[in-house]
Formats: sequence, C-alpha cells, structure tokens
Amino acid sequence: MRIQSLEFTWSGMLSGLRGRSIQVTFVLGLVLIAFAYLAASFSPRQPQTIALDIGFSAVRFTLVLLALFWVQELFTREIDRKIILHSLALPASRASFFIGRYLSIVVLAGISIVILGFCLLLAVLLASPSYEQEFSVELGFPFWLALLGIVLDVAVISAVASAVAMISTVPVLPLAIGAAFAVGGKALGASVEYLARGADGDTALVDRMSNWVDLVGWLIPDLSRLDWRQWSVYGAPPSPEQLLWATVMALSYTAMAVMLGIRAVQNREFS
Repeated sequence: MRIQSLEFTWSGMLSGLRGRSIQVTFVLGLVLIAFAYLAASFSPRQPQTIALDIGFSAVRFTLVLLALFWVQELFTREIDRKIILHSLALPASRASFFIGRYLSIVVLAGISIVILGFCLLLAVLLASPSYEQEFSVELGFPFWLALLGIVLDVAVISAVASAVAMISTVPVLPLAIGAAFAVGGKALGASVEYLARGADGDTALVDRMSNWVDLVGWLIPDLSRLDWRQWSVYGAPPSPEQLLWATVMALSYTAMAVMLGIRAVQNREFS
C-alpha cells in the first residue's frame, strides 16, 4: 500500500499545482506578505516585529485557503466529475487512494510554506533595515519553528476537510466546514482563556458559555496551541512541554480524521 499511496501522492501534487485557483491564492499570499512589509513602514517603533507578526498571520491565512482548495480539487471535484472512478478502478486499495491524496496536500503545503517563508523573511529583513529595534526578532530556528506550527495546523484542517469530502454529497460543504473548523479551532484557546479570567467580571456570560466552550473543546482541537510565533516575534520561547503536547494533539486529531476518511471512502458507493 505504501507504493500505491506514493503514486496517488505524486499524481495529486501534479493535479494540485495545475489549478488556477491555487495560483491565484498563492499570489494573494505574496500580496499579503507585501502588505506586512508596508505595515512595518508605517510603524514608528519595532517595524520588523510588526512585519513578522502580520506576516505569520498572512502565511497561515494563505496556507489554509490553499489546503482547502486542494481538498476541493483532489477530492470533491473528482467525485463530482466521476474522475474518482478511474482512480478506484486501479489495482490499489481505497485506503491508499485517500492517504496518497491527503499526503499530496500536506507535501504541497510544506513546499508552499517554505517559499512563503523565504518571502516573509526577505520582507522582514527589508523592513526599516537602518532602524535598530530595542528587542530584535528571531529569524533563525524560532522563525522556522513557527512555520512548522502552521504546517501542523494546516495538516489538521486538511485532514478534517478531506474526511468531510468523503462523507458529504454537497460539493461546497468540505470548503465551508474546513473554513469554520480553521476559525473555530484558532479562536477556541482565546475563548477558554477569556472565560477562565472571569470574562471581565461578567459572571452571567461565564455561566452561560462555559458548558458550550467545554463541549466544543471535546469536538475540535485548540489550534491556537500550534501558534509558536511568540519566540520569533517577541523572544518568548514556548516550553518543551507545550511544544510536545501541542504536536501530540495535532497528530492525534489528524490520525482520527484520516481514519474517518478512510472508513468513509471504503463504505461509499461512487456512481
């Protein structure tokens, strides 16, 4: 199954690179990075910090869009156009098809973030080069660690959207649920922290929302734990325990979503 999965991964990468929406989204990412550079020029203090912080948000936004469009291209459109029947007719298991296509999305995301990362790195270095900040940004290992966190974030979102694509008969549903999952998972940590601090004294809000937030916390992971930009932007490294448990959370949820997708593709009738 390993060789079959690699074949589906390679074909999925080629299909993903051909999509016009992918090219447009990638250009959007470069534009957002350029916007981060321009935002730094309007900041009288800490311009590189501003550029880096905005740039990380731009990279995550772009990569999430790219991943969701790849899910649409490699799963939803193939099902909608019956192209998937040709793939499933090959002497390969359905599990290898799903795993291969999912891995192609992850690999494409990894390639994209390296390119966007170098563009962001250049934008930060060019942001007010003659201005010496009181607190310099970290552009070595902490920078690439933050990008790795984004890749893990996108891997979880892609796994969920891919599994939904195997279950749903509505073409737009994987895109919509994937986007909602990306927003909800990112906002979960801030919501929990806000309620834990007492919601600025609003006890009624705490009593009303705590149970709902706890329920959501069991359904979706806290993707904000994968936001490791603090070390690169503010010089505040996360503890090894934080990195470890955030990685375990991401990989575990990804594995569950992939297993759900495999089960769905094995039981679904494509006709």
